[in-house]
Amino acid sequence: MHVATPVLLLLLVIAVAGPLSRLVRLPLPLLLIAAGAALAVAGVHVRFEPDLFLLLFIPPLLFSDAFLMPLREFRQVQGVVIAMAVGLVLFSTLGGGWLLHAIVPELPLVVGFTLAAILSPTDAVSVGSMIDETQVPSRFMRILQGEALLNDASGLVCFKFAAAAAMTGSFSLASASANFALVALGGLAVGVVLTMGFNLVNSQLQRIGFDDPATQCTLVVLLPFAAYLGAEHLGVSGILAAVSAGLYANQSRIFGRAQTLTRLRATSVWAMVTFVFNGMVFLLLGLQLPEITATGIALARAVHVPLWRLGLLATMLTVGLLVLRLLWIWLALGVRWGVARLRGRTAIVPTFTGTLGLALAGVRGAVTLAGVLSLPEAGAEGAGFPHRDLLVTLAAGVIVVSLLGAALLLPLVTRRLRERPDVARRPHDDEVEAARVAMAHAALDSVQADHAPEPDPDAQARAEVRGGLVAEFQRRLRLLGDSGEEDTTRGEHDGRGWRRDALIRQRLESSMRLRALRAERTRLGELRQRRQISDTTERELLRDIDYEETVLANQAQALPRQVDEASAG
Repeated sequence: MHVATPVLLLLLVIAVAGPLSRLVRLPLPLLLIAAGAALAVAGVHVRFEPDLFLLLFIPPLLFSDAFLMPLREFRQVQGVVIAMAVGLVLFSTLGGGWLLHAIVPELPLVVGFTLAAILSPTDAVSVGSMIDETQVPSRFMRILQGEALLNDASGLVCFKFAAAAAMTGSFSLASASANFALVALGGLAVGVVLTMGFNLVNSQLQRIGFDDPATQCTLVVLLPFAAYLGAEHLGVSGILAAVSAGLYANQSRIFGRAQTLTRLRATSVWAMVTFVFNGMVFLLLGLQLPEITATGIALARAVHVPLWRLGLLATMLTVGLLVLRLLWIWLALGVRWGVARLRGRTAIVPTFTGTLGLALAGVRGAVTLAGVLSLPEAGAEGAGFPHRDLLVTLAAGVIVVSLLGAALLLPLVTRRLRERPDVARRPHDDEVEAARVAMAHAALDSVQADHAPEPDPDAQARAEVRGGLVAEFQRRLRLLGDSGEEDTTRGEHDGRGWRRDALIRQRLESSMRLRALRAERTRLGELRQRRQISDTTERELLRDIDYEETVLANQAQALPRQVDEASAG
């Protein structure tokens, strides 16, 4: 089998799995994991390299999630997110380690801490495929997305410290705390500095007229990898570097001054990258399951323990981590509620249903598997990590049990979180409507201010077009969404002069509309800078402007040639 054949086969499975998951009504991650396991049984083998996996898949996915994170909404829940991404990781590491040691006393406590640490990162992609985001409170999803952005780094850092302690037999809390802060802050700084440098170089290139969409998209795709590799080279968190690069790219509007085609292509490129990489993550996870199952069976035979007891142990560990997560979330939300009440602010009372939903959403994924498989095996170079096969088996079991549990229970819980249709999306809709009003005013001002230098041979045509556009934007302000455009070229006429006049009017109209769209884009950016609209609203309306501008730009390029042909004909 050619080396490219498995890769092409995996891409085909990813493309087919999307519509198939809707057909069989099975969450996409579970379907992809099952497909990967079936391929492995059928003889398709892809070696899982943990370091290569963390380099190729995690940085672009985290960068994309951070770039698309609505910053205004993120700031509203940042306290809860940090409490879950850092505090919950530490709480789960300590509590899970003690729990595992209590269940399996012969397992050293530090080894239990190692497994609990790598089980602490959650996978928001899996959860997102099981929940209809339009039917649950946006705050609920923002907390989950923000937690998943940050807890990969904190979980992996705790995992490395615990694994080193298990291998060396020594551990210093003061040293570990200082190193944790250094690794985290250093990773954040590397991502921000690299993105600032990219923006600086990019702005200089755009000033000299270089704005090639293909080159721009390629450089942005490489940015998270550069942040990750640069941070790892310096000994700090590469994952946090990729996250901070995405957040700063969002904040600095990395494509704000780029041409429309660049923004549209970048959106398409990132949509494809995230779709393929997310699918590949779950397929690779499924491809490892048969081998891990075989390892578990061999382990059970070696210690003369029934295989079902290993499954029961994985289930007990999953439930224990779920209870720890539930307690911590309830505590974090309760403290936030109490602080808000003390400050006299409006406080959101944490409900049991919402807390349970957040707890069930703590699904483990491929980052956990990559971490536990990175533990050294016994071989010629050394004895390997103690109880490695047991840790790998339990980690895989927790991943599968948490995914199945979330797939079965999370839809039932989130069904009670759904807001009424008449109020579910009202804040966002009101914001979009207000932004459209402001944009229409900006477009109207742009058209009314349009005046050509004297003498203007097309003064009469310009005045007629201006009057029509002014009336259109005034209608838009009244109707909000129904532009009521009229076709100024309607009718049939064979006269050469009439056709030339009509084309001149089209050229003038296209030019005025393009200036109006640029005015709308400028006003939209001002609204976002004042935090009157969210990143999501800006991105949604900016996409509409870009599509319309692309059509008008293409028409404007063809009109001069058509005018010349009409004059010559």
